[in-house]
Amino acid sequence: MLLLNRLGSHACATEQGGRPIDLFQSTKGTSLTDPFVALDYHRCMRPQSITVVDAFTCKPYAGNQAAVCLLETPASEAWMQAVATEMNLAETAFLVPREDGFGLRWFTPLREVDLCGHATLASAHFLWDSGQVGLERVAHFHTLSGLLTAKRLPQGNNGVWIELDFPAEAVQVAEAPASLEQALGAHPVFIGRNRMDYLVELSSESEVRDLRPDLSKIAEIEARGVIATARGSGEAEIVSRCFFPRYGINEDPVTGSAHCALAPYWSERLGKNELIAYQASARGGWLRLRNEGTRVKLSGQAVTTLRGELLHLDIAVQSAKQ
Repeated sequence: MLLLNRLGSHACATEQGGRPIDLFQSTKGTSLTDPFVALDYHRCMRPQSITVVDAFTCKPYAGNQAAVCLLETPASEAWMQAVATEMNLAETAFLVPREDGFGLRWFTPLREVDLCGHATLASAHFLWDSGQVGLERVAHFHTLSGLLTAKRLPQGNNGVWIELDFPAEAVQVAEAPASLEQALGAHPVFIGRNRMDYLVELSSESEVRDLRPDLSKIAEIEARGVIATARGSGEAEIVSRCFFPRYGINEDPVTGSAHCALAPYWSERLGKNELIAYQASARGGWLRLRNEGTRVKLSGQAVTTLRGELLHLDIAVQSAKQ
């Protein structure tokens, strides 16, 4: 296992009045590039640990990467965003202990998101792997999308799977944005939309796998991103790919939150509530889905690949460590 000491740049917005910011207190409007924002990160005696986990895979260096950072006290939004930008992974997850579980927030390299499956899976794996939560206990996460839970499902020779309980994000039929077909370079057989994304069904798995989208045009679409999907032709009953250039992620390797839309969509189309899904990105990832009406159960595996330290901390985090 590689121990990485990552030397960050000496820059971070201080909190107003030097007080800790609540985990869910918004500081939107603060720009990390604003020259008038006071910058004040501190190198500390007790560095902050950070762990990288590959989610929705049983082997290292596949699936979707997430950095997981367990804080002792809430940090400022500006510092968390700076760390996520530094890590430059699809998501960086920040956990803060609570009496009834953990506060959890997710940041891409560009911005915070309301819902993230793979970083939640990675966070649960980290908590069990590090002994923060007992192996038989359910992990509880308080998020911008409400209470989410995770539990371990040992599968004998098939290893341990983690089951997430997430909200269903069903799509409704939607009119295609003017640039959508041109951006994808494909002709959809269905176009839908939920609060986050456009969902586009294509005619075959091969069409999904062969997509070469114009990411600059997808970035112009007013949505988090675009999910392209089709029926599977092999072990996977459904396949998908996800593109989120507006959030700094050209193609997401494996997207748990997208399957909150895919599960109810394909459950109705195929007439079954349990599905095996494969996200056909370069890294690839497998999910088991169960549609339960207003909720979706997402199951996957995870592997820890790196443990390191952040040496330059937010003033609130440093104060808690002294």
